[in-house]
Amino acid sequence: MTWMPFLCLAVGLLIGIRNLTERILKRIDRIINIALVVLMLTIGMNIGINNSVMSNLGSIGLNCLAISLCAIIFSILFTVIAEKTVLPLEKLKEKISSENININSKIHIPQEEKDKDSPLIWIMPISIVIGVIFGYFVTSYIHTFVLDYMLMGSLIILYVSVGISLGSNRKVFKYIRILGFRVIYISIAILGGSLTGGFIAGTLLRVPLHISVISASGMSYYSLTGAYMTQTYGIEAGTYGFVVNVMREFFTVLLLPLLVKISAGSSIASGAAGNMDTMLVPVTKFVGAELGLVTLITGVILTFAVPFMLPILYSLLL
Repeated sequence: MTWMPFLCLAVGLLIGIRNLTERILKRIDRIINIALVVLMLTIGMNIGINNSVMSNLGSIGLNCLAISLCAIIFSILFTVIAEKTVLPLEKLKEKISSENININSKIHIPQEEKDKDSPLIWIMPISIVIGVIFGYFVTSYIHTFVLDYMLMGSLIILYVSVGISLGSNRKVFKYIRILGFRVIYISIAILGGSLTGGFIAGTLLRVPLHISVISASGMSYYSLTGAYMTQTYGIEAGTYGFVVNVMREFFTVLLLPLLVKISAGSSIASGAAGNMDTMLVPVTKFVGAELGLVTLITGVILTFAVPFMLPILYSLLL
């Protein structure tokens, strides 16, 4: 299981660097969207057929809430420290303004992710609910090996899609050189804060660290994290991986007016990996168009870090 993500990422990268046309990228996006819906249905059915998870959904939900908030809080704390020491974002904002870079034309983002009214926003959670209901009421007719194959297939498609996205969006890394490599410190601070928050929440709640830390390391990449943890540890852990990161996106949107008053980097820190797609527009509206590029770069780095972090943490937290 540890090697599979890296193999899929490599395959996706080889596909992505071939300068794919917009038409092909749209087709790939459709395949990914279908895989996401199948994944949500599969996770939902796995939850529905598991009596232990169903009977403990309340306590699991509260634990997920605590882990998510801890990950956000420590990401913000570490980012503010980075802003005060190695990366003053106000000076960087002036530099970006002078470069006059339009981020919307520099990276491929699926239209479904740009559009705040995208049907995926409600199709995915509805798919989870439908899966839970279906799994709960037709338990005796569902073969677990079928769900395992569905989960594995969806996971492979997601990992390959990350590689394709990396290959297609490689031009964004050029802007790291323009802005200076210190911009990477924001991503490091967010990752470090998420891991720290997961560790502290897990210790206080007495949740196994492999669950709390790995779920927090998803940094709002809920589909991949939930699928990986389900495949690796079982559906209860997968529920944590999914819910913790869905909550992170929810609280990011809810708290943006407050976060921007703390510092510009706080909003970026809360959005984490989601800054590459779903969180890019709302976060940029609060931090300003100039820091939208920093938001984007941070999201890109963290999005591509998650698939590597999950198997590495799995190996470390055995």
